Amino acid sequence: MSSGAETSPVRVAAVQAEPVWLDLSATVKKTCEFISTAATNGAKLIAFPECWIPGYPCWIWARPVDAALGVRYIQNSLRIDSPEMETIRAAAAEHGISVVLGFSENDGNSLYISQCTISGEDGSILMKRRKLKPTHMERTVFGDASGDSLLNVVNLPGLGKVGALACWEHIQPLLKYHTYLQQEEIHVSAWPSLDVHNPGGPGLWGMSREGCIGQSQQYAVESGAFVIHTTAVISENGIKAMDTTAAPIFNKPGGGCSAIFGPDGRRLTEELPETEEGLVYADLDMTKILAVRMFVDACGHYSRPDILWLGADVRERKHLQSLEH
Repeated sequence: MSSGAETSPVRVAAVQAEPVWLDLSATVKKTCEFISTAATNGAKLIAFPECWIPGYPCWIWARPVDAALGVRYIQNSLRIDSPEMETIRAAAAEHGISVVLGFSENDGNSLYISQCTISGEDGSILMKRRKLKPTHMERTVFGDASGDSLLNVVNLPGLGKVGALACWEHIQPLLKYHTYLQQEEIHVSAWPSLDVHNPGGPGLWGMSREGCIGQSQQYAVESGAFVIHTTAVISENGIKAMDTTAAPIFNKPGGGCSAIFGPDGRRLTEELPETEEGLVYADLDMTKILAVRMFVDACGHYSRPDILWLGADVRERKHLQSLEH
C-alpha cells in the first residue's frame, strides 16, 4: 500500500503481555493465540516485544553469569528452521495477518536478539534481522549481527513498507537513518518490560518507561512513519523465575506500556495498566504520512545529501569465506 493512494484505514495491533518465561513451546502457543485474537478483531499486522520468545533474559541485570538459566535459555530459544517457527508461520497464514516477531534466535547454540516479518498471505518469512549490537549486559548472552541486518524494511501488500528495530537501537542515529532511507511507513519498536523511572535509583532515565517511550515517539517524528511500540510485562512469577528481586530493573511487577504513534509523534492509543496483558489497536490512515512529509522529509526534500550522507556495508559476513588468489 502506498501512502500516496486513497486507501481505507489499516488496523494494527501491539502486544503487551508476559511470555511464558523460558518455555519455548508454551510461548509459541501464546503467540498463536494473540495472532488469532488480533486477526479476529480486524488487525492486519501484529507486533511482538523484544525477545518475546522465550522472554527477555532479565537476570543479566542482576548478575553477570547464571549458568543454569543460561543453558535453559539456549535450549528454549527459537530456531528459524524449527517446527515451532513453522507453527507461528502457519498461524499467520491461517488468520491472514502479518506478524513482526521478536525472539531470541538460536543459531548453532549461539544466540542473537532477532526479529522477523512473516507474511499474512502465505506465512513466508520476508525479513529476518538481528540486533546489530546487544546492549551492555546483553553481550553476556547474545552475539552481534552482520551487515545484512541493516535490510530491515519489507513491503507488505495492503499495509505498506514495514520495518523493525529492537530496544536501544532507537538511539543509534546512523542505524535509524538507514532504516528511514528504506522509505518505511510502519515501524515496529520492540522492547522488554520497562520500569517507571526512579529519580533516586541507579537506573538511567533513557532506560526507563518514560525514556523509551520518548525514543519511539521521536522515531515517529524523525521518520514520518507510524510506530508500533510493543513491550512485555513481568509478574511476580517472572521475577521469581529469573531471581531479579535485587536487580536495579525488572524487580517489580508491571513494565507494560505498549502504544502506537502517528507519523507526527502523537499517541493514537489509550494506555493499558502496566501489569495488564492485552492488545493495543489503532486504525492507521496512511495518507497522514503525506501530511507530515510535505512539511519534513529527512530522507528527501528536508535533507542535504550533497554535504551529509550515509555509507553502509549490507553484506552478510560468513564465518567461512573462499578467497581467490
